[in-house]
Amino acid sequence: MPVRLIAHIPSTLGPKEHLCLIGFTEAVPKNMARVPVIASHLENAFNTVYKSWRDTALLLQRQPTAQLAHLSTMSTYASDFGLMLAWLKVVKDLAAAPEQTCVACSDPWLYRALSLLDGLSSAPAPSLSRKRLQYFCRGVLARLWVTSRCFSALVRTRRHKECSIQANWLMVYGHPESTADGNDAYFSNLLNDIPALQRIMHTDCDASFALTLAKGKRTYSLHAWGRVRTILKLPFAKWHPDTQHLEPKIAWLVKRAAAIEGSGGSAAMTKWQMSCQASWLRETQPKSVSWPWENHPWERHFVRQTRKLGVNTFGYQHTVVGRHMFNQGADANVDGINSLPDKILLNGPCYRDDLASRGVPQDMMEEIGSHRIGGKKLPRYGKEGVVFLALSNNPVFAMQMIDAARPLACSGMQFLIKDHPLSPYSFEDSPHFTHTQLPLEQLPPLRALIYCTGTTGLEGLLAQIPTIRFIPNSGIALDILPQSMQVTSVAASELAATMEKLPVIEIMNSEKLFPPPNVEKWRALFSPT
Repeated sequence: MPVRLIAHIPSTLGPKEHLCLIGFTEAVPKNMARVPVIASHLENAFNTVYKSWRDTALLLQRQPTAQLAHLSTMSTYASDFGLMLAWLKVVKDLAAAPEQTCVACSDPWLYRALSLLDGLSSAPAPSLSRKRLQYFCRGVLARLWVTSRCFSALVRTRRHKECSIQANWLMVYGHPESTADGNDAYFSNLLNDIPALQRIMHTDCDASFALTLAKGKRTYSLHAWGRVRTILKLPFAKWHPDTQHLEPKIAWLVKRAAAIEGSGGSAAMTKWQMSCQASWLRETQPKSVSWPWENHPWERHFVRQTRKLGVNTFGYQHTVVGRHMFNQGADANVDGINSLPDKILLNGPCYRDDLASRGVPQDMMEEIGSHRIGGKKLPRYGKEGVVFLALSNNPVFAMQMIDAARPLACSGMQFLIKDHPLSPYSFEDSPHFTHTQLPLEQLPPLRALIYCTGTTGLEGLLAQIPTIRFIPNSGIALDILPQSMQVTSVAASELAATMEKLPVIEIMNSEKLFPPPNVEKWRALFSPT
């Protein structure tokens, strides 16, 4: 058999055998031959899984508790189901190749799915019982914590129900950059530009922060519309998928996803959000609502509710919709465009084609300008400048980036490294390889920008800086770039050669691609007519 599947890191390999690790973070002896450029193999496989994930998701969405899950709504940020499908394809391809490969997999569910592939021999699978018990106990504690948090928020914000009826609203997350004076991290100064607008805070917003924002007299918390009877159901809020009609390999991966999602409190929070927003809609009868649209489960539920009540909905595409953002489209919804907002407001022309390819009708989209991307917050290019390394918010990816880039640092190639603001990553500075906390626009001139996840790469391209996308070898760095923008993607072993011959700069007009917000269009959307 070309592939030997085991549940541990082997002490030795066969004479012509290569090693492929799945789920292990331990170091292996350098004399062990690894499958070459596994990062590229994994990403190429991930690029093929969309249809398989969508077909599984649409089937699961018809089940009762699917609206509480991330897998069934194809959320690549919140579910690694796509990564598991990619590993299935990678190992299937290895099994079809003439070379001998030892695949060491620590994940008990994925292991069982892999063992069903043709062309491999498998040792006994790792135990499921310990993982199941660990996830179960963690899930119980997480849901109890969510329950107590939501009850406290309900009590503390109960006076927020004294708000305007039949008003126009912005519904937003509790971003720390939002302020009580009307500035909003997602909609910038729109509350002050349109004084009749009100702001309602999503239940992800802590009650203390919501009360602080409410000092501006036009901000309220959705927690206030919660129900005690819903509170009592939160400890039991979980996704319970029925896998009996799924292909056995897929069934194992769905069971894995259910166990992982059940180990946290996201299902309980989604249930609470849905309950609060339904009560808020009935009691306040808003005319129109706009929010940062990403097609999450609560958003689909929200749109279905507003359609019944005749409320106008505007989903603002506040950030990015790249090729790996599988959930942001009509074809990821079991009811198609019926759970999309009346209008999807684009931050520019860049992502129109991406959304159209996901089944969003052209006449449902309108370009309205960007509050968050572009503008004057871009870095500067300098041919002899430093190299900027923007670390991923994933600590494993960040470690791989540092390990790949640090050996390249020298007097002729100095590196500035910045960790993600919401996911700090500690590392030791070394000569020509130093940490920075400066914002992009305050950095010294850059000769190149290396990123992995997030929007920093997009900003590098807009600033006409040679930009390199780092591909990790143990996961997927979600590509958020529009179809119209291309970037050089490299694995760790390819980085040195790429730095010797940097990508050619492409001329871009950032203001045309991400124009400033059109306040007059916003006013027209919220006009009384």
